[in-house]
Amino acid sequence: MAYLEGKVGWSVLLALGLVFPFLAGNDYHLTVMSNAYIFALATVGLNLITGYTGQFNLAHAGFMAVGAYTVGILTVDHQVPFWVAFALSGLFAAVLGFFIGIVSLRLKGHYFSIFTLCVGYIMFLVIEKWESLTHGTVGIIGIPSPEAIGPIGFESPRELYYLVLFFLAVGMWVMHRIVRSLLGATFIAIRNSEELAESLGINLMRNKVLAFMLSVFYAGMAGGLYAGYVRFLGPGMAAVEHTFDMTMFMLIGGIGTLLGPLLGALIMPWVTQYLQFLQEYRFLVFGPILVLLVIFVPNGIVGTYVQWRMRRDARRAPAAAPRPASANPTAQPLQEARGGSHA
Repeated sequence: MAYLEGKVGWSVLLALGLVFPFLAGNDYHLTVMSNAYIFALATVGLNLITGYTGQFNLAHAGFMAVGAYTVGILTVDHQVPFWVAFALSGLFAAVLGFFIGIVSLRLKGHYFSIFTLCVGYIMFLVIEKWESLTHGTVGIIGIPSPEAIGPIGFESPRELYYLVLFFLAVGMWVMHRIVRSLLGATFIAIRNSEELAESLGINLMRNKVLAFMLSVFYAGMAGGLYAGYVRFLGPGMAAVEHTFDMTMFMLIGGIGTLLGPLLGALIMPWVTQYLQFLQEYRFLVFGPILVLLVIFVPNGIVGTYVQWRMRRDARRAPAAAPRPASANPTAQPLQEARGGSHA
């Protein structure tokens, strides 16, 4: 039953995504939702290493920038076709993640987070200062849009919207397969207790590095999509503020769940859009709301729902269980009648 409910829920979300362009009032709404999809894809990757494996990577936005700049540099400076550069964006981020992971993942807890915070800042400085490669503070302008695939072009906002939605759907499906597999169970075991996981024969370093690489692969792919959609890049792409935004998405939606980061990444951009009339004062409203959510709904929207459902099922279980024969009201008179006949 739970499987069917989950399948129906994902189908409803996909259907809503498909019909959204027909409900949107203008292209600006499509742009907001497309950007939300891109950051949702990156947030799902961050959730793998943070929510499922228990390692808080503060350099995630830097890896997203690596993927974006891979596409920008290859297409603008070297005239590489977009789809080739896009395929390399996730791959290059994962390779870089391997070398950073084998160093940083030797640290635990907040030491790992502080180390990755420094790595993320180094990425930002490299992008800003290495002008011959990244164009420095000027940024990369004129990134080409994705080439057409057969009769399907990607020039209009609606076409780009469906392209981003496609990759988000594929990314969610792949992540679902990962977290529901033995590999996903291994990541969760490491998150719950590294000592216990190691005693069960799990190779901690190998699995943490693998989780890190898969996580930043998602970030690189999201960055590649961002470059093809926005068609302009600047060093601010690697700022740690974007990692904090993705962390907020996870917390609001439900960290360590599959649906939570997606919902958080889709809800929050619209909340900030509708608070724009407050201009810089909108954070006076948004900040306290976020604090209250973290205090009173610490498991996020999805996590709170899952806990409520587990409590409900636990209450229903005793009522649904068959009662023993001694509890049957007709059993005692029947036994007494049989006893009397023998007497």
